[in-house]
Amino acid sequence: MTKKSICLAFEVHQPFRLRKDFFWNKQMFKRGMKVEDLFDYYFFGDKDREVFEKVARKCYRPTNDIIMGLIDEYDDFKVAYSVSGVFVEQCERYGFGKEILEDFRRLASSKKVEFLDQTYYHSLVGLYEEESEFIEQVRMHRESMRDLVGYEPSFFENTELLYNNRIARLAEEMGYRGMFAEGVARVLNGRSPNYVYMPIGCKNLKVLLRNYPLTDDVGFRFSLKSWKEYPLSASKYASWLDATQGQCINLFLDYETFGEHHWEDTGIFEFLCDLPSQVLKYEMEFLTPSEMIEKYKPVGVIDVKNLETTSWADVEKDTSCFIGNTMQWAYYEYLRWLEPYVKESKDEELLKIWRYLCISDHLYYMFTVGGASGEVHSYFSHFEKPYDAFVTSFSVIHDFDARLRRRTKRADYPFVFWNGEKVWSLRGLCESLKRMPVAGAEESTKEYMERGDFERWIREGVREEKIAKEVGNLSLSIEKQKYDAVELRERICEIVCKY
Repeated sequence: MTKKSICLAFEVHQPFRLRKDFFWNKQMFKRGMKVEDLFDYYFFGDKDREVFEKVARKCYRPTNDIIMGLIDEYDDFKVAYSVSGVFVEQCERYGFGKEILEDFRRLASSKKVEFLDQTYYHSLVGLYEEESEFIEQVRMHRESMRDLVGYEPSFFENTELLYNNRIARLAEEMGYRGMFAEGVARVLNGRSPNYVYMPIGCKNLKVLLRNYPLTDDVGFRFSLKSWKEYPLSASKYASWLDATQGQCINLFLDYETFGEHHWEDTGIFEFLCDLPSQVLKYEMEFLTPSEMIEKYKPVGVIDVKNLETTSWADVEKDTSCFIGNTMQWAYYEYLRWLEPYVKESKDEELLKIWRYLCISDHLYYMFTVGGASGEVHSYFSHFEKPYDAFVTSFSVIHDFDARLRRRTKRADYPFVFWNGEKVWSLRGLCESLKRMPVAGAEESTKEYMERGDFERWIREGVREEKIAKEVGNLSLSIEKQKYDAVELRERICEIVCKY
């Protein structure tokens, strides 16, 4: 008889939080602010340090010690971690952080721990129509895990388990063998989450589904005294796992479950210490996610269309946790709208700030639905109300937009080249002209100049009359100077970039 397999995985993430007083203390549009100072201008470093160091004492260090002890004690005990890039950055900034990273390196070297990939900034960019930023953030995360933890992941977990057919296809194209998703009832349509599945339209990628009722028994209900199963012992929990039908049971928890969400005096650490022995008594086994998909063949396909994206958030298990109200949607759309402008700036500091603004937690704090879900959102938020989170977030992104606009001389609408390429700023125009192949460039560039296309766009779109006039004067001297393609582009860039 085949052993039932248990996958125990942990999400490890802390956001960079925005300053609560940014709008109310009239911090917007301060002059003389350098780009390298924007992080401290927007983000609440003191609060981040306070939270990180508190949770490190209560959760990360003691839980890491327990996991390492269990790995040494039990040959068959294995776990998985998904650690966000911004969490790693906080480890490098704050107290206890170096010890935590060293813990993760030791865990990785044990060969009993798998580290998963995710978006570096724990963001929602996987939902963007343009795929390049998602791919880039995943690449950054993979490099971070390799360089700082010493592990190169082959299994993927998207932010908050956000999943649809398109995201699965992208994960497969990036070379992942498997990924996690939420075991949502409306997707399973009567089937069990306790098997391996295949995404529709994929040839190699396999999907593990989180068993959220069993996960939430520990994550949310462990210390709830009104719960009929309170107190929950490891022996009782192991008996539930044994009685659950299926081949593989995937338990995916916030790491802060241990010592932070449930304090030490609730018995949560004793529960974790006793869990492996109780599970192994029933002749079940612990496997990593990659081992799960190697051992079991898919029993069916999972079909989640793009507009039906699932997640592990709240009761709804969809995207409404992040973009379910007007405030959230406005902030999310503003971020998406700024992406091409930020990237045209070629400014790594601005790009990094924009990516920090993409952290999903900013949207999470704007959630307005009440009830149990609202209580959970309020628990994590450093704002008193979701409306306060919106005021701060929108003030910050508006301030960032204004600085970006000044720095790049951004247009109100794009200049569209004959090949369909769009540029949104004078800096973008220069970069595009520099990349343009010489063959055919002279004729096309001259046509733009002779028709006054560049001049008109600079005057009307960028609203820079002086620059537009100089470009217009250049067009009058093209024949006289007999510029070749390279010289003409250089002259245009000289005029545009000197301002």
